[in-house]
Amino acid sequence: MIKLIMSDMDGTLLDENGCLPEGFDAMMAKLKERGVTFAPASGRQYYSLVASFPAYADDFIFIAENGTMVKQHGKELFSSPISRAFAYEVLAEGLKLQDIFCVYCGKKDAYIHTSQNKKEYQDELLKYYTHNDVVEDFHQVDDEPIKISFFDKNGRASQSIYPYMKQFEGRMQVVRSSDFWVDIMSFGINKGVAIQQIQHKLGITPMECAAFGDYLNDAEMMSSVYYSFAMGNAHHKIKEIARYETKTNEEHGVLAGIQRLMDEGLI
Repeated sequence: MIKLIMSDMDGTLLDENGCLPEGFDAMMAKLKERGVTFAPASGRQYYSLVASFPAYADDFIFIAENGTMVKQHGKELFSSPISRAFAYEVLAEGLKLQDIFCVYCGKKDAYIHTSQNKKEYQDELLKYYTHNDVVEDFHQVDDEPIKISFFDKNGRASQSIYPYMKQFEGRMQVVRSSDFWVDIMSFGINKGVAIQQIQHKLGITPMECAAFGDYLNDAEMMSSVYYSFAMGNAHHKIKEIARYETKTNEEHGVLAGIQRLMDEGLI
């Protein structure tokens, strides 16, 4: 029987307007009755995830920052920090890029440079990093970095960011999280590794876990559970990896997939 369900947020659980699907609360009540834990798994900051689920702050396990930070009941279960020296090096390269927004993702907060403190970036930042601060120099930040993120408002991150950050591959992991974001984090860390840590701590197996995803940064998550679902709108590589396919995020595919598992007696 399934005991843990993970779901990506953007393009997966959330609809085209960035909202939770109708019927979400009712489904969470059914899962709780059956002793199943739900875990949002996202590139978003922990505080952003909690803000998205204020009624579930003590019920969910939050897999934040693409797996580099995992918390339950407000306490850290797992994290994977990077060295500050490396973070400074990466950010210095990012600040050279034209019209690219850089974010220092720390355990306590997210930080942006004063030179990039513009409304067009702030609006996007607040979607993913509800806790953030503006600094004149990243060296001033007194916070352990867990990820460095770069944003392209034009949705061309694979062309405008990724080629320039590939120089750090091997030393760190460079991940295309969406058409807009590229993340750099500890080598070998991802949502899948975070899930394996959770499985170990809770004493559960991949056969007792399900996951829903849509993009390349969900690949390892798909491989860490048995009941892996690709969204109808998922990247073709995710559809190749996943064992099952559900409806699109606009059609509330996560809820449909969970209902399917219930109907098959797996929950």
